Formats: sequence, C-alpha cells, structure tokens
Amino acid sequence: MTAIKLDGLATAKAIKNELAERVIHLKQKGITPGLGTLLVGDDPGSHSYVAGKHRDCAEVGIHSIRIDLPQTASSADVRAAIRDLNSAKDVTGYIVQLPLPFGIDTNEMLELIDPDKDADGLHPVNLGRLVLGVSGELTSPLPCTPAGIVELLSRYGVPMKGAEVAIIGRGVTVGRPLGLLMTRKGIDSTVTLLHSASRNLEEAVKRADIVIGALGVAHFVQPEWIKPGAAVLDVGITRVEGEDGKAKLVGDVDPRVAEIAGWLSPNPGGVGPMTRAMLVKNVVDAASR
Repeated sequence: MTAIKLDGLATAKAIKNELAERVIHLKQKGITPGLGTLLVGDDPGSHSYVAGKHRDCAEVGIHSIRIDLPQTASSADVRAAIRDLNSAKDVTGYIVQLPLPFGIDTNEMLELIDPDKDADGLHPVNLGRLVLGVSGELTSPLPCTPAGIVELLSRYGVPMKGAEVAIIGRGVTVGRPLGLLMTRKGIDSTVTLLHSASRNLEEAVKRADIVIGALGVAHFVQPEWIKPGAAVLDVGITRVEGEDGKAKLVGDVDPRVAEIAGWLSPNPGGVGPMTRAMLVKNVVDAASR
C-alpha cells in the first residue's frame, strides 16, 4: 500500500487561482486587497519567507507593501511601523514577521496589530473568537496553518466528522488552534492534543484516523504507530546535516509511514504551501468584509 499524496503545492495553486477571480470581482467594485509585511533584522529564512508572500500577492493580483527595519531597530521603531500599517488604507491585512530581534517583546508587538488586519490569524482577539466560535460562521481571520490543514483534508475528501485526531505538538501556531478548529460544529472531529509530558503517546497515535506531526523533531512519528489507512500530515520541520555534510530540511514523519497510511501530506510540499495560500485568503477575506 502506498499513501495518496495530499499535494499542498497543487492545492495551494488551485486556491490562489480561485482567489485571483475574487480579486478581479473586488477590483470591479473599487476594492483592492492589500498585504503588508513588517520585517525586522537580517534573518535569511525570514527574508525568504517574506519574499514568497509578495510573490504570492503578485500571482493573485493583490497590492503589497513591505516595511523592512534594521537589526538595530528599537521597540519604538517597531511600534511606529505597526501604527502605520494599522492606519494604511491600502493594507487590508498584514504580518509582523517572526522572530523579532532579541530585546523586543514579541507578544507586546503582536497585540498592537489591528485584529481585523491580522493576516496570520494569531492575534489574541482572533484566537479568542476561535475559542468562542464553537458553531456558525467565523468571520475573523483563522490561523493560517490550521486552516490550511483543514482545507487540504477537505479537498481530498478525508473524513473528519467523528474522526479521532492525534495532534503531536501544542504550539500556538499549529497544535493549540488546530484542536479548536477541528472540534468546531461542522467539522466535528475528536481531538487528542499530545506533547512532551503525554503518557502513552504512541497508543494515542495508534487509535487516530488523522495524525498531525507538529513538534519539530526529525522523523519522530514512526510507521508502527500508524493505523493502516490513516491520514498523516507532516507539519514540523527540522534542519539536519545530510551524509554529504550539507544541511537539509526534514519533517516530523518517518518516510516509511507512506507504506501504512491511506493519505500522506509530505514535508516539504504539503502543509507549507497551504499556509501561504491561507494567509493570502485572509487578506482577500478582510477586503471582502
């Protein structure tokens, strides 16, 4: 048995094509969605990630502006940039790229973002709306990676209603909000959130119809843990040194899981592109509202 590939690249491309159509209709009404990015410092990974966001915007026809501050920027400089993005009429959603330089209070800066312009969906107000939103339509921005996971499962017809879901990792960007999203009425999964202090973690994973690895430990999830036919999504990523001495990125899921699982979202090429697509969707949704 070889798992069906949950192809995040192809699915994200389809979503961006759909968003491009929505952007055309919005522009016909005089509304232009706009993404803003605030990047502080010289982290190469952050620069690459932000550049990818602006390429996504160009593909979809979204206006984008980029604010880059030096590594030496002060907290006051970052606050001023956030105020500018909050008030910018041509920005319907924006992100503050993390990590911020040492000495700048990340939570303080994130809380300064206008919740309605929170393209990442991780502002405390929007996470609170997700907590309260057990049923009905959610009009607030959703956390991008959890939303991308649910969208990917949905588009491949993976059953979620009543499914046992094991989420490995309790981080704020994936594990915690994903559990909230998948237990909402209409999705109706039964979620077990696992972490470093969980007892019988392996047994909990073996029961699961859907397994999400989101802890950032290379090849942590073993094939013997997986129920035959389960859906497995590899989200966490780790930089390791290959046999040739060069660094490479690997996921949380052992590649041999493909021989057991019914569906497998690889890493890279699975959830990552979906995260970027959902961020663009949040910007378009905000413009629509």
